[in-house]
Amino acid sequence: MDTETLFDIISFLQKAIKAGASDVHLQVGERPTLRIDGRIVRVDMPALTEADIAKAHDKLLPEGLKAKIHSLYDMDFAYEIPGVSRFRVNLNKQLGKNALVIRTIPYVIKKIAQLNLPESIEQFATLNNGLVLVTGPTGSGKSTTIASLIDFINLNYAKHIITIEDPVEFLFTSKKSIVSQRQVGIDTPTFPDGIKYALRQDPDVIFIGEIRDQETITVAMKAAETGHLVFATIHTNNAVQTVDRIINMFDPKDRDFVRSQLAGVLRGTVAQRLLPVADGVGRRPACEVLIVTPTVKDFIKKDNLPEVYDLVKKGSFNNMITLNSSLYHMAKNGIITEEVAIDTSENKSEIQQMFRGVYHGTQQMF
Repeated sequence: MDTETLFDIISFLQKAIKAGASDVHLQVGERPTLRIDGRIVRVDMPALTEADIAKAHDKLLPEGLKAKIHSLYDMDFAYEIPGVSRFRVNLNKQLGKNALVIRTIPYVIKKIAQLNLPESIEQFATLNNGLVLVTGPTGSGKSTTIASLIDFINLNYAKHIITIEDPVEFLFTSKKSIVSQRQVGIDTPTFPDGIKYALRQDPDVIFIGEIRDQETITVAMKAAETGHLVFATIHTNNAVQTVDRIINMFDPKDRDFVRSQLAGVLRGTVAQRLLPVADGVGRRPACEVLIVTPTVKDFIKKDNLPEVYDLVKKGSFNNMITLNSSLYHMAKNGIITEEVAIDTSENKSEIQQMFRGVYHGTQQMF
């Protein structure tokens, strides 16, 4: 990207898209920074001034939010450059000065196979009810995976899909299904309110942009219990930890009931990471997939989560896969390096045994 004397945020974002950036970081006193294939890259141009950031705010902020810029510490909203891309914008403060982190959201929604995800994930889109959780750290592709599942339903089934997001990211055009998209803060005050009122809008499928608290997971499980298919994202690192995280949101006295409720509605969990490929161009997802079988359901009820992980390791017949198995096969097929696989693994001794050929668990390639 060329050096610019006057910072033009629209021109800059257009160039960032052409450069393949997934994220843009803008802060006072620093050169703009891009994240490309997971790596931070500084742009060769002058450090940004407070005037540059203020100009970017003025251009990107919706009119309804401009009056709030001095009273809020953090703010999320969507922006679109027609014909180029949509963006999820986070306005935040650093040392008292405004900054921006901008995530690119492509127009085209890719299919599961095009995302190099396990094909078994598509089975979640064929369900009629229950709760499906997609987990992983920030920037791991959770929203992209769920967008692909929603688009699969939209293309193949006549249903009413309601999304509740903060902000709305991928835009859907109704095809076989009807798709209604609601933004927290504009179309509904909160995630729990959005879910509660969605149940009165004749939905078949509800997508919750993020489960952040006890109230949201409570109404999400209620929606799944009442015959709806609910997709949601949550920030956890693996499938089993997701179950633990949800239960620990509640008071100890309520956990047995919640554990039983979750076991009854949970249909599966996908935990994913985006990793740099061995040839240095692009990233590929490594996945852990948990399918809630009757046995898994029983172990969740009994609070026997270590046994759940053992079932995932042995569960190739149910299209389940551990993160280590995914990492191992990606490395063996030259997609990622062995070093990246080991560094990403949460059970390094197990994956090192796999590479040494002394591991005896199931190693099923998706």
